[in-house]
Amino acid sequence: MKLNTDFSQRVVLQTGDLPWVDAPVAGIQRQLLERDGAEVARATSVVRYAPGSQFPNHVHELGEEIFVLDGVFSDESGSFGAGTYLKNPPGSSHAPGSASGCTLLVKLRHLDPDDQQAVMIDTRNAAWFPGMVPGLSVMPLSEFGGQHTALVRWAPGTQFNPHRHYGGEEIYVLEGVFEDEFGRYPAGTWMRSPHLSAHCPFSSEGCTILVKTGHLPLSNLKQA
Repeated sequence: MKLNTDFSQRVVLQTGDLPWVDAPVAGIQRQLLERDGAEVARATSVVRYAPGSQFPNHVHELGEEIFVLDGVFSDESGSFGAGTYLKNPPGSSHAPGSASGCTLLVKLRHLDPDDQQAVMIDTRNAAWFPGMVPGLSVMPLSEFGGQHTALVRWAPGTQFNPHRHYGGEEIYVLEGVFEDEFGRYPAGTWMRSPHLSAHCPFSSEGCTILVKTGHLPLSNLKQA
């Protein structure tokens, strides 16, 4: 399957409008945001686990990032509630599931093969740091090479400076409304902007977003 694999194009999706697609395991469904491959794929998805559902043990050859949107997600390393960020490095394995049900944002096969640091952060209790402009707060989650993942919180009325994204940018709006000169993006919006794309973001109402930068192809060519 190839879905949104032209990384030269800006993509904006409202996940509330997307269908749920059954995974190969009963009780697990996905909303597909981008995908290049079959069951083993470079992919970004919203994944919903029904209570008691579980994937069999499997290996993530190029790693995995998870953000728990609601419920409680579990694997051999523990149970993780809403707001937890997990990074499972390339070569890691697990048998994920959920006793009570959960919804996740999941990114597969995006990590550098040399990024071998596992990360678990409960963002409900982690520290926020001042951002580059007044009203902006940042919670770093992961950094390796040129790739960065963070939560960014915008107070109402916050305006950022015009800028470009080397290696692109990907945003999932967790709460509130994120904005730029191209539109308004309420909670549940996923957007991906290509290498060297530019914008001037702001938030009139305030918002919290999950942001990943520096991970997209620099050539801006469609991936064959």
